[in-house]
Amino acid sequence: MKDLSIKKLYYSISEVSKITNIEQYVLRYWETEFEQLKPQKNRAGNRIYTNKDIQLILYIKELLREKKYTIEGAMKILEEYSQTKSVSTGTASKQQAIEQKEILEEEKNKSSLHKDLAELKSILEFIVSKL
Repeated sequence: MKDLSIKKLYYSISEVSKITNIEQYVLRYWETEFEQLKPQKNRAGNRIYTNKDIQLILYIKELLREKKYTIEGAMKILEEYSQTKSVSTGTASKQQAIEQKEILEEEKNKSSLHKDLAELKSILEFIVSKL
């Protein structure tokens, strides 16, 4: 994930594409598939994304590309998340967002570890095959 240390209120689609490493046409397509992803548009009609939108995009990316969910499966997960989110308010929503972020970080670390272990395994298999 790219560095989001410079916080802005709104990002263009090209900035979001660079931040998330997702092509612009994919972002536009996801808008048609995921009802939760509806960036606002400015006076010129250009999409403007918030930090919340970017976090949602990264979560969708994780579901589709890392966890290998289908679009329908990812939609169900997002619907369930939206329902539980709409029930909670105020501090509970903030706490839930913090917990969700921690879960995403933990899953990201697990995924990274899994990739490292898979690479190590292939190296060891290669060494064993040479013995």
